[in-house]
Order: sequence, then C-alpha cells, then structure tokens
Amino acid sequence: MSMDRRAFLAATAAASIVTASGGAFAQGKKYRACIIGDTKDGGYGHDVHLIFKTRQDVEVVGLADPDEAGRAQHASDCGAKTQYADYKEMLAKEKPDLVAVCPRTTPKHKEYLLACAEVGAHGFIEKPLCVDLAEADEIIAAMDAKGLKWTIGFNFRSTPLVQHAKKLIFEDKIIGSVLEVRTRGKEDDRAGGEDLLVLGCHLLDMVNFLFGKPQWCVSDITFNGKAATKENVTEATEPLGPIVGNRINATYGLAGGVNAYFSSMKSRDGNGGRWGMDICGTQGVMSIRQNIGPEIFVLKDPSWSPGGSENKWEPMPNAPESPDQGDHLLRYSIIVNDLIDSIEKNKQPTINLNSGRDSLELVQAVFESYVQGKRVEIPLKERSHPLKRWA
Repeated sequence: MSMDRRAFLAATAAASIVTASGGAFAQGKKYRACIIGDTKDGGYGHDVHLIFKTRQDVEVVGLADPDEAGRAQHASDCGAKTQYADYKEMLAKEKPDLVAVCPRTTPKHKEYLLACAEVGAHGFIEKPLCVDLAEADEIIAAMDAKGLKWTIGFNFRSTPLVQHAKKLIFEDKIIGSVLEVRTRGKEDDRAGGEDLLVLGCHLLDMVNFLFGKPQWCVSDITFNGKAATKENVTEATEPLGPIVGNRINATYGLAGGVNAYFSSMKSRDGNGGRWGMDICGTQGVMSIRQNIGPEIFVLKDPSWSPGGSENKWEPMPNAPESPDQGDHLLRYSIIVNDLIDSIEKNKQPTINLNSGRDSLELVQAVFESYVQGKRVEIPLKERSHPLKRWA
C-alpha cells in the first residue's frame, strides 16, 4: 500500500521537527549538506541529489560535478546554494554535516567516502557500496574511527511493507516453517554477473535482513551456454568492477539447514517481472516482487500450487502504508530520517555501511566459489576481488 506524497511529506515534516527538537540541531539550526555527483560517470543514481528535500532541518549548501551542464541542472533541482567542479574543494570549503554520494558506479566510491571521513561528514551513498571487500573494510574502519554515521540506498528493505512481512513470517508463522528461499535478478540486458551486482545486491540484502547472513555459498556460472572462463571476465556496461557470465546459479546456506538461491539468466524473453524473492514454507509461500512496489502476496497452500486447490494468491494481510518507491522524492525518505535520528542519538543507522558490505560479500562469494571450484565459507577470508585475482 503506497502513501500519498502530500500525506507522507506532512508526516515526515512533523517527524523531522520532533527529531530535531531533542538534538543538537534545535533552535532552528540546520544541517549543512553537500551533494557529490558526476553526470558523465555514474550520474546521480535514482535522484539521490534530492534525498534531503523532505527534511526541513537540512540545507543543501553545495553540489559538486565536473560536468558544467549537469552541475547546473542538478544544483537547480536540489536547490544547492553553491556549485563546484571539484568535490574535494567543496568539502574543504563547506565543511558539511551531511553528504550524499550519488554516482551509482563504484570505482570512486572509496575515494569519495574517505574524503568525507576526512572532513567528519555523515551521509548516504548509492549502492553498491564499492568494488570489493578490501575497499569496504577500509571505508568502514575510517568511518568507525571517527564515529560517523553512514547509510546506503537499500530502499526496498526499509519499507514498512517488508518490515511487516518479516513479522508475518517469523512471529505469525503465516507460511509455517521456512523451507527454502528463491531469488531472481531482473534478467534484463544485464542478466548474469551484472544483474547479480546491480540488482541482486537488493535481494541479497533482503536475505541478510530476513534470515541472517548465510554460512556458505556454492555457485555455477556460464557464458553463452558454456562454463565461464577467465577470458570471459569483463567490465560491466557501466564502471562497477569486473563481472563474468550471463547465467548465474548460486546457493547459500542459511541457519537451520535452509537454503537460499539466486539465479539470473539471459534469455530471448528478457525481463518477465520475476525480480524478487519467493519464501517457501511448510504452509505456503510469500512472494515479494521488487519492481516499483515492493508488491507482496501470500499463498496459503502447503503444496505451493493453487492449480488444484481452493487456495489462491492474496495480498499480504494488514499491509501498512509505505512511501511510493516510484516517487523519487520519497524513495529514500525512511532511510534519511533514520540516518539523522542516528546522528542525534549516536547510534548506527538501521541500514548502514555494514549492510552494504554484507550484501557485497554475498555477491563476491558467488564469484569466489566459481573461481575456486568449490563451496566457500562466509565470511570470506580473501577480501580482494576474486575475478581480478583469477584474470
């Protein structure tokens, strides 16, 4: 169930006033926010430069983008007071409290985040977190050393819909005991390795959130129907680090002997709206489709098949209102509100950089297992990118 933008913004504004009144930013003082974007290299993600517009206690004081035309347009969109070609100059001059790191490409994410840590800024970064686990470890250590609070754009997991789904699964036992978890990527033109990284990271974050971090991974990867080789390693269609394969099947071992599966396969039929997860239990199935939603349905049938049964798919019961994920102004509002609350209460955001690293680790585990030709234990001992070592 989506919430009307006007109603949600009114509620958000009220919440922001309440939150600010108990913290260091009472008495009308505002957080100083900066935006790091790059029109020609990763752009602004899903309009990440707009994430502070729902907050009355945040003022966007600067936007940096090396592209002049893109800089002007995006600064106008988010109301940035000052424009910069160089993000380092912006950080040095503006000394922001908050930074939004917008580019969706990952090669400069570590550079951006370490620069933000240097000036003592909290913030938000577009997913995926970075290129490999070694970078993630360095970034998190730098932020932790200064007590900085950072969150990442896992907007589907943050919705009240998904929070409610978790309660129904584990407290209300709506589908009985969980037997297996099936996830599929978006399977568009990026099907395979790039799908795993760009869109699979949302699903793998959901696996971590709902079931806890898996204990192991085993995978199989092919390219055009044949076993993938190191010669098939390539860069993604946008700079995200190396990938391999246009068909991926991976199995993760969850606690209690339950398995979770991820698959993405290039086919002539393309994306059929399968992007999401099915959680199969002893008494039925819960289906979560990411898309714009997420949309969540339940089949109360232990056979998992409504064909010969009176049981049919039904909307998730008592679904709470959630901000419309297709609304670029509201998409990250819950995450941003939680970030600022975490700053004022000196606690980690609910969705934080550890969430980003944990999701990335499940991506890397798929490549690591295939390169080694065996099941690998999680957490991974080797933190560098397995495809860089292989190729």
